[in-house]
Order: sequence, then C-alpha cells, then structure tokens
Amino acid sequence: MRVALHDADKTDFPNLALMKISSFHKVCGDSVEWYQPGSEYDRVYSSKVFTSTPTDDTLPADTIKGGTGYDITAVLPDYIEACFPDYSLYNLSHSMGFLTRGCPRKCPWCFVPAKEGEIRAASTIQQIMHPSHSAAVLMDNNVLAHQHGIHQIEEIARLGIKVDFNQGLDARLIDAPMARLLSKVKWLSPVRLACDDSSQIETVRRAVETMRWHNVSPRNYWCYVLVKDVADAVQRVRFLKGISVEPFCQPYLDMDGTPPTRDQRRLARWVNNRQLYKTRTWGEYQVERGELL
Repeated sequence: MRVALHDADKTDFPNLALMKISSFHKVCGDSVEWYQPGSEYDRVYSSKVFTSTPTDDTLPADTIKGGTGYDITAVLPDYIEACFPDYSLYNLSHSMGFLTRGCPRKCPWCFVPAKEGEIRAASTIQQIMHPSHSAAVLMDNNVLAHQHGIHQIEEIARLGIKVDFNQGLDARLIDAPMARLLSKVKWLSPVRLACDDSSQIETVRRAVETMRWHNVSPRNYWCYVLVKDVADAVQRVRFLKGISVEPFCQPYLDMDGTPPTRDQRRLARWVNNRQLYKTRTWGEYQVERGELL
C-alpha cells in the first residue's frame, strides 16, 4: 500500500502523530512518503495543529485528518499511539514524547482541558528515548503538576538526558525543592516558562529568582507571552526584559481560527525578531511603522 503524509502546518517543528503513523505503516510493509498533489495514493493522512492553518484543497476527499486544527476531539487509534515514532521522517537526532497528558488548570484561552482532560501519566522517559539518542523534547502541558512527571524528571537527571519541556513549566509550582531538582537536569534549550496575563508577573518573578538562586542553568530562561490584550502583553514583555528573561509572543488563536489582529501580529513580530527587540523599544518600533506620530 502506498501511504502519503501531509503536515498541514508546514512549520519547523516535527509532527509526532505523523511520525507514529509512518512507523505503523512501515512495520506493515507499506511505502510511506510525503504527500505530493496529483500523485495517486492508497491512503493519505493529514495532521493540522493550528486552527488558523488554511485547508489544503488538493487533498483527496477521503483523506484521514487529525489534530486540533481539524478536530479537537480527534486522537490516534491506540495501536498507532503505541508505536515508536519514525524519527527518520524529519531526520531527528533527539526523541520526542509525553510523560504526562492533560492539565489540572482551566485557563480560558487554552485548548488542553477540552482536548486532553485532567492530567495523567502517559509514558516513562525510558519508553520515549530512542536507543541512539541522548536528548529529548518533551511536550507535556504541565509536567510539574503530576507526581509521575516529577518522578520522571528525577530519572532524567539520574540518566543525564538533555531535555527541553517545550510547552513550558508551570511557574506556580517552582519552589525551592523543585528548583533544586531542576538544577540537576541537563537542558537542551533554555528553561521555558509562561506568563499569560499580568496576574502571573509576581509568580514568574519568584520562580526565576528561585531557579537562579539554586543554580538552574543555563540561566537565560525563556517565557511564552500570550497576546490577547496588547497593552497587557507589553507590560509582561517589559517585566521579562527587566529580569533578563527572553520573551516569545504568541498571538491568541481561538477555536475558529480567527486571525490575530494587526496589533497582536506586530507586537509578536517586534518581540520575536531579536534584532528588532534588542535595538528598539516598542514605542520606537511603533513610530517606525507610522503608528505613533
């Protein structure tokens, strides 16, 4: 059987679901390739993470579609979910997976409660790691909120595996004992946090101070900044700059994929373009764009 995979979002980030689908079909003896419009396939899979990603009209009518961008309730069948990812699909040298799924928080802007529900154990780090890999990107939504996740971080530290919790760690759960544990971990990327509204500023400040005091390194931490209200987001960006934490702005996307506003996009462009962010203030950038005269 000739199988095609379609990564609708076309970002630089590998799609774990497609890697598992590829692995399943290769074990079955099927040929697997990236989708090419106009080619004939026995089966086509398309995965879309973001609700704002446009639909590809070249896909066949019988394409099997999954991911939050298509359907927040869609999940892989258990027999595919259990497959080890096909890392050759993206030529990866690190492993990927989830130690936990779900989150106990009920943040109104977040899709996770509706998609994954309450937090629960998912895998161990040994189950995730490819034998030839020494690093892992872990996509847990709130790994510190479950004892299984904490035990797995202890195991990660013991094994010396480099990790990146790419969805960020919950600053509310970083106290002195947690910071001491995190200081034993080898980090593949800067420690990631999130500051989604101005009410979280003091929580993030305490978490950063605690981690630095306990020598969680490298000390150039990184923080997601949700952009709904632009003025509120600017306040958080200024705060983060003041404590030497790198912000990364994410314009809010709703379930319908409503495009971000012009101001949301421009704030994200200013912050996420490091040359702009380091050489201009937000006010100077606005003047440059003809928005403040």
